[in-house]
Amino acid sequence: MMPQRGSPENGPHRPASDVAAQLASGGISLYGAARLLISYTILGGLPTRMPSVLELVAAQKVPRLSASDHVAQSLKKAIVEGLLPAGQLLRQDEIASHFHVSKIPVREALKHLEAKGLVSFERHRGAVVAALSSSEINEYMDIRALLEARAARLSAAAISEALIGEARRYLEQFAEATDATRWGELNWLFHSTLYGAAGRPILLAEIRSLYNKVERYVRALLSVTNEMPKTQREHAEILDAFARRDPDAAAELTRAHVLDAGASLVSHLDEHRHSKGGNA
Repeated sequence: MMPQRGSPENGPHRPASDVAAQLASGGISLYGAARLLISYTILGGLPTRMPSVLELVAAQKVPRLSASDHVAQSLKKAIVEGLLPAGQLLRQDEIASHFHVSKIPVREALKHLEAKGLVSFERHRGAVVAALSSSEINEYMDIRALLEARAARLSAAAISEALIGEARRYLEQFAEATDATRWGELNWLFHSTLYGAAGRPILLAEIRSLYNKVERYVRALLSVTNEMPKTQREHAEILDAFARRDPDAAAELTRAHVLDAGASLVSHLDEHRHSKGGNA
């Protein structure tokens, strides 16, 4: 429910720092903070000066990490969730200021994200959020299809009832979720839970890395198209194959699901970029 103008809990001019404080304490998510700030702006409850995305990112409560890991993890989350869009310039001095660190850990963090395919360095500009081409997305999804089919085949015959039940709960929550960030989280939890009996942690880590590269595009696809009913139907079919302990069906349905998602994603992205006359 949106906050009401002048309500006791919000006040007529609730400061933006309150939102940052909630974010730092873990009371709300980064995506939730962004939505909250937008709603306050619409209702006139915030002063003119709004915190930037980097301020919100820097305010997040994270486990005790090195400075470079903290910056890298926070920026990665913002990129994957689409809060820092493709092409966004990542100024090292600005990031260092918001995170209260020197430029050295910021530079290390950006190089780390470059290695993961989330950041690129452009001549005369510096670091920017990487934009993936249609061919790159198509290749990533092809690789994902191979790896996830393998994980499904290995896990299906040995999966426990407990894991089946856990995946079923994630599927139910996926159907009830209303925002793209939650869809992305639950989609990963559903699939990774089904792969839990494969006993292949390195394989799962590689799949997770590929998810991170394309996740922002997948979330955008689910947000603006009618792909959700088809996605839910395919998820249910995959779950049923695991529940039957059928490795062949689990692998084939998983492979087809990922390839179909990739084809829909590339088609949507090409159409969107053509209409915009550039990259997105």
